[in-house]
This record gives sequence, C-alpha cells and structure tokens, in this order.
Amino acid sequence: MSIEQALAFHTEAFRAVALWTGLSLLFVLFLSMRISAGRRKLKVSVGDGGHAELTTTTRAFGNAIEYIPVALVSLAVVAVFYSAPVVHVLGGSFFLGRVLHAWGMAQEKQPAAGRMLGMILTYLPFLASAGLLIFAAVF
Repeated sequence: MSIEQALAFHTEAFRAVALWTGLSLLFVLFLSMRISAGRRKLKVSVGDGGHAELTTTTRAFGNAIEYIPVALVSLAVVAVFYSAPVVHVLGGSFFLGRVLHAWGMAQEKQPAAGRMLGMILTYLPFLASAGLLIFAAVF
C-alpha cells in the first residue's frame, strides 16, 4: 500500500469516527437538555427532587455518559487498523443501542424492549471492538 493509499484509508476511517463522535455529542446534549427541562418544569434546582420522571432522565443521561466515552475511544483505535465500513458498523450499532436504551428507559412499563435491545446493541459492538483490537494487537 502506498503512502497515499494508506492516508486515504485512514482518513475515511477517521471520518467515520468523526461522524459517530459528532452524533454522540449531539445525543448527550439532547439528554442533558431533557434533564434541564425536567428540572425547570418540576422546579428542582439540584438532583431529582424525589420525582421518578427526573430520576429516569438523569439515569438515561448518566448511563450514556458511562458508555459513550469508552465506545468512542475504541472506535478511534479500531480506525487505526480497520476500514471505514467496520467503524460505521460498530459506531452505528452502538449509537442505535444508546438511542434505544434511552428511549426504553423513558417507557412506563419496565423492563422495556427498547432498553433491552439498546443494551444488546451496546454490548455487541463492545465485544466486537474488543475482539478486533485484540486480533490487531496479536496478529
């Protein structure tokens, strides 16, 4: 592979990382804004004020914050070794999983299907990324 080909390969892979990172940032902002709106509506300055609705939106945000950074770091490292389509499959599944999980948490009846499917679509890209990165490191 020439230097130009390698540069094009990595540029496309990192553009894929940029897409999923940008969408994740917007999603985190959206989740954060839901908390702010809920606090204004319920007149709560700090915490959840004992309101289950606010507890749920806060946990949806917290859960996203717990998973998204690790996923984005893994996507960036995957982009060093693998092509843009691989990054898109991993990033897209993970992002869809986070959206479904947050939506599922907002449902009254729990456990909601969206929440469970969201966790599956979070775990599978994590496992796949781990496998790909270990493979890249060893072989």
